Amino acid sequence: MFSFNSRNLVVAWLFLFSAIAAEVAGTTFMANASRGDSFQGYLLMAAALAASYYLLSQAIGQISIGIAYAVWEGVGLASLSLVSVLVFKEELSHSEMLGLGLVMMGIVCVALGEES
Repeated sequence: MFSFNSRNLVVAWLFLFSAIAAEVAGTTFMANASRGDSFQGYLLMAAALAASYYLLSQAIGQISIGIAYAVWEGVGLASLSLVSVLVFKEELSHSEMLGLGLVMMGIVCVALGEES
C-alpha cells in the first residue's frame, strides 16, 4: 500500500486522474465487449475498473472523499461521453452537451474549493 505521509497533494491528484483514466478504459472495454460478445473484453474491464478503485483509494489519502469522488465521476462521465462520440460514433444532443458543460463547470468549482 502506498503511503502519502511524505507525499504532497500533487501526487494525490495524479492518482485521481489515473483512476479516471482507468475507469474510462474499463467502461470502454465493457461497451466494446457487450457489442462484440468478447469475454476477453470483460476481463480487461474488470482489471481496469479494479485498478480505478485502487487508484481512487490512494487519492483519498490527501483529497477529501467527496471532492475526489465528484471529480472522478464527473470527469469520467465527460470523458466517456467523448469516447462514445469518437469511438462508438454516437451523437450527443445540444441539451446533453450543455449538461456536460455544466457538469464540468461544477467540477472546476468543487475542485478549486478543495483546501490543501
